[in-house]
Amino acid sequence: MNSPLFGITMGDSSGVGPEILLLAAHAGRIPVPYVVYGDLAPLAQLNEQLNLGLTLRPIATPADYTPGPVNILDAQLLQPAQLTPGKINAQSGLAAREYVIRATRAALAGDIAAFVTLPMNKEATQLSDPHFTGHTELIGELCGSDDVTIMLASPDLIVTHVSTHCSLREAIERCRQPRIQTILELTWHAVRRLKPNARVAVAGLNPHAGENGLFGREEIDEIRPAVQWAQAQGWNVDGPFPPDTLFYLAVRRHKYDAIVCMYHDQGHIPSKLLDFEGGVNIALGLPIIRTSVDHGTAFDIAWKGQASTRSFEAALDMAVRLAVLP
Repeated sequence: MNSPLFGITMGDSSGVGPEILLLAAHAGRIPVPYVVYGDLAPLAQLNEQLNLGLTLRPIATPADYTPGPVNILDAQLLQPAQLTPGKINAQSGLAAREYVIRATRAALAGDIAAFVTLPMNKEATQLSDPHFTGHTELIGELCGSDDVTIMLASPDLIVTHVSTHCSLREAIERCRQPRIQTILELTWHAVRRLKPNARVAVAGLNPHAGENGLFGREEIDEIRPAVQWAQAQGWNVDGPFPPDTLFYLAVRRHKYDAIVCMYHDQGHIPSKLLDFEGGVNIALGLPIIRTSVDHGTAFDIAWKGQASTRSFEAALDMAVRLAVLP
């Protein structure tokens, strides 16, 4: 760990990110030195609106960090007149993207040990960047990493994904042996850091995992060969298994520590059902450590002081764990 500092991006100012940050700081639930990548103006307005009484200190570089106040690397992209809590806002979407870029560059430079991202709104960010699909893809591009994926982690379940932010039709096309092998490798090494005796299962793509080709051949032609490749590496990986029973075996019977899923909703739905507020999003395949809350901007409750900080606290705890693990 090159730096004892951690970074936090405040997310889209129209959503719950800023208040999650301030509520956690006010409750003393950020137990490590940290700097905020964001804008002072919305944080100051929200601090006053929620009557939190926090001291907010704008700084120019992470080296200017001082213990005590909330240290903000003020991007100066948003002014009070531009704030629209609970509504799509092109300027706040653009600003949220910039915070992530600055935090990523700081992590690459070793100025921060890791960083946690608070939620962005894809629709708002796409108003200025039509190609934006998500945090992970943006950070991967900045890091020069082509093979990236997300891992969702909670005490009961860890899942990774062969594809994430794309249409279901495209997700099926991405279900190819080379990509599956890449995700298996990323998953195996990540889970082994958290659980040395990890057991990884692989979900099928089709109902009943294809039932020997009756409902599709992806399991036979693409997934099973990837699993056999992983087993040849000496990894404790098995599958593909029918998705409708695999999560029961992992969560209720404790047979597996992680599941490699073939597409976004296959992994996200059970993860959020099990622990919507406490799940953590971890980016895999990067040379830096980035974790995130596992929820969106929640415009319906933004700036009302109602947002839960649980996922943020879990994401920060995970970032710290990964930063100190060998």
